[in-house]
Amino acid sequence: METQTDTAATLDPAAPDPAAELSALQAVIAALQAFPSEARRRIFEAAATFLRIDRIRLGPSSAERQSSGAAPSSPPHPAFSDDTSMSPKEFLLEKQPRTDVERIACLAFYLTHYRDTPHFKTLDLSKLNTEAAQLKFSNAANSTNNAVKTGYLVPSTKVQKQLSAAGERFVRALPDRDAAKSAMAALRPRRRAKRANSAKSDERD
Repeated sequence: METQTDTAATLDPAAPDPAAELSALQAVIAALQAFPSEARRRIFEAAATFLRIDRIRLGPSSAERQSSGAAPSSPPHPAFSDDTSMSPKEFLLEKQPRTDVERIACLAFYLTHYRDTPHFKTLDLSKLNTEAAQLKFSNAANSTNNAVKTGYLVPSTKVQKQLSAAGERFVRALPDRDAAKSAMAALRPRRRAKRANSAKSDERD
């Protein structure tokens, strides 16, 4: 009779196959996309237990964060996002950006953390976009400028840009869009408060 240990062993081949791994990743993402984040967590943890994987760290659940009083603005992200051997194509597939501006943010994150290039030009983003086998930007410069306006990027030296703290938190949270939106929303109240204080100062003057 085949045991759980035997089954796990047969699913752990000695020689890695990048194409098979990418296909498996696509299948996992497609299968889990319809589930909410907490259900995804349970499925990941159950699969990790079955496959005897002890290095997946998904962070505390929402219930655990609420009970501990932790701020919701620092969303958990799977440890495989920190796998620096991941290709740009695999990274974009994992993050699933929906707009050109989100794709710019993801490419900026990849350049920063996977290519050790924290300062970059629009051309660098376009080249990486091609390497990732993504659709060509209709106007890469415009998309980059919009990423700055959205808060994903900030100006750097000369004509270069860099990933902002908010942009980093946004990309880390993807593909969990609710967590990604929360990461960006955490900065918006401060900006409104700053504008309100500025308006009050003008009224006093």
